[in-house]
Amino acid sequence: MSNTSGLRAWARRIKRDGVTLWFAGKNPRTPWYAKALGMFVVAYALSPIDLIPDFIPVLGYVDDVLLLPALIWLTIKLLPAEVLAESRRQADAWIVSKGGKPTSKVGAALIVLLWLAAICGAWYWWRMG
Repeated sequence: MSNTSGLRAWARRIKRDGVTLWFAGKNPRTPWYAKALGMFVVAYALSPIDLIPDFIPVLGYVDDVLLLPALIWLTIKLLPAEVLAESRRQADAWIVSKGGKPTSKVGAALIVLLWLAAICGAWYWWRMG
């Protein structure tokens, strides 16, 4: 297996597991802590807006390449095995039927609010400093 095909397989698994967390968050058997972390990860992963914009050299891809996969991995580890298996089946069916991933307007709003809070905090620090 070449490096390229290995990376593609890894990217497909990450995409599938992101959708898996979306379904696990709706499952009543998911523990509250896994649901809370999972919903945050899903909102961010499915948001059309990145926390660190991709046009920023190097840092723009850190969230896509390191942060997001690490958070997905951690959340997957928190899920009970039966919830994970059921959610993966649902995610596979979703991807086959819809051909892509859902989007999150809540996630986009969350990112915009984080940026606004950072800008307001920086302005306040600058004015008071």
